Amino acid sequence: MDWLVSTLRTYPELAIFLALAVGFWIGPLKVAGFSLGNVTGTLLAAVVIGQLAITISPNVKSVFFLLFLFAVGYGVGPQFFQGLAREGPKQIGFAVVVLAFCLIVPLICAKVAGLDLGYAAGLYAGSQTISASIGVATDQIMRLGLAADQAKALADKIPIGYAVTYIYGTIGSALVLAKLGPWLLGIDLPKACAEYEKQLGAGGVGEDVMSARRNWEVRAYRVEHDMPVVGRTVAQAEASSKGARLLVERIRRGNEILEWKPDLVLQVGDVVAVAGRRDQLVGLLSDRAEEVDDKALLDVPVEVTDVLVTNRDVSHKSLAELSGRPAAHGVFLRKITRNMVELPILPGTQIHRGDILTLVGSRSGVDAAAKDLGYADRPVEATDIAFLGAGILIGGLIGALSYKWDSIPISLSTSGGALLAGLILGWLRTIHPTFGRIPGPALALMNTLGLNVFIAVVGISSGPGFVAGLKEVGVSLFVWGIVATSLPLIIAVYLGHYVFKFHPAILFGACAGVRTTTAALGMIQEAARSKVPALGYGMPYAIGNTLLTIFGMIIVLMM
Repeated sequence: MDWLVSTLRTYPELAIFLALAVGFWIGPLKVAGFSLGNVTGTLLAAVVIGQLAITISPNVKSVFFLLFLFAVGYGVGPQFFQGLAREGPKQIGFAVVVLAFCLIVPLICAKVAGLDLGYAAGLYAGSQTISASIGVATDQIMRLGLAADQAKALADKIPIGYAVTYIYGTIGSALVLAKLGPWLLGIDLPKACAEYEKQLGAGGVGEDVMSARRNWEVRAYRVEHDMPVVGRTVAQAEASSKGARLLVERIRRGNEILEWKPDLVLQVGDVVAVAGRRDQLVGLLSDRAEEVDDKALLDVPVEVTDVLVTNRDVSHKSLAELSGRPAAHGVFLRKITRNMVELPILPGTQIHRGDILTLVGSRSGVDAAAKDLGYADRPVEATDIAFLGAGILIGGLIGALSYKWDSIPISLSTSGGALLAGLILGWLRTIHPTFGRIPGPALALMNTLGLNVFIAVVGISSGPGFVAGLKEVGVSLFVWGIVATSLPLIIAVYLGHYVFKFHPAILFGACAGVRTTTAALGMIQEAARSKVPALGYGMPYAIGNTLLTIFGMIIVLMM
């Protein structure tokens, strides 16, 4: 043990990886259905390791925090700027009003409880589950012109306040939105979501149109002389399959295999490869036509590709509208992802710029659809590091600019600048997707590793004073954290229902989005037995992720 402690003190970088290993091990462990989460697990592990008096350069946490914030901005940028330009003022107004309460309520709680600004910033970060604000608040404290030891003492209190309030911040948010909210409004959430799904075209013909995009296969059938498709073109034959989306992929005529053409006329004896949902193929065709096991005909090269939507002409169009475009032929939709949240596939679901559509189909079909929608984001390992480095540098330089207000220096800070750069450059990529490529897995790694290395360094550095601080304000801070978490969400539920008039099916998803709590969204969807609540999550999430982070600076100034 002495050797291990000595080694960690000599090589403090190893202490960071120890905190990550332990944190990501204990974080997912569930007790009564809930878990600490990786961030809190890493923080607690780092605090324990910090009792060994290990010194780590603060520059380490700054580097990884900038990486994290740029990744956050890059990921939500398309949705953020799209909302400012067009998407419903109602959602934007709702997000801004609720976010004001997310700042004001923790501030009032801190004032009433008599907390100093260190604990207040921690209370805010934990109760609103916005880990990124820790770094922004710390930066602002360091810019206040205080003595170095006084500034460090205040900064070290932030993770204490965060750790004490974060657990209820996560669990309480989920319970308020998934259980208490529907009860307060007298809403049957599963029934409300079922009704909303019908409005979006679930059931009947509409559902058949879209569900064929999710679960499909290709079978071959022989054209007999008494079939109504004889003498019709491929396009006419496909259009005649009312109530189902059945598509002709290829045709064998004698020894020749013909690729799909809309004006190709079907003849007796043709063997046709038809793509569609399995139950439709079995129910509609198997009883009417002879199925043929033609290996060469059915050997259709298929790929699964993510497509980044950048085309302004398709933005805000429903899936039902997009399915009628020529480029949609032969391409099936497997998944819609917006801000790393999966959306339901329904005819009325609207597609926005910045969405990622997972398409299945032939290479030529996917290429045509990608050209129509935006940009085929095929799996590659390369990340545009020049773009990444320049983006963080430019954002940091802008954030470093400051001005004084009543002798207090105010600026975005380098962290706020990195967030702003990520927002702008992420949005620009949806317009010009030829530059600035950061693959999804790489972005996820930047996000996860950046935040958790930052948290690990914070925990290790503040570890020596953590236990004493927890004893000083632990119970009181926990109680005020409950108030600071619950009250803004309850206000949000009533505002969304009575003032902004959101449909109950998306109301709770919008509330979860404002607070950027994906855990709550998961519980809401589980309670609703539907993915529909995710439709209200995207825009409020983009705005919430940005403003809640910046509020870390605001709460320091207001305290």
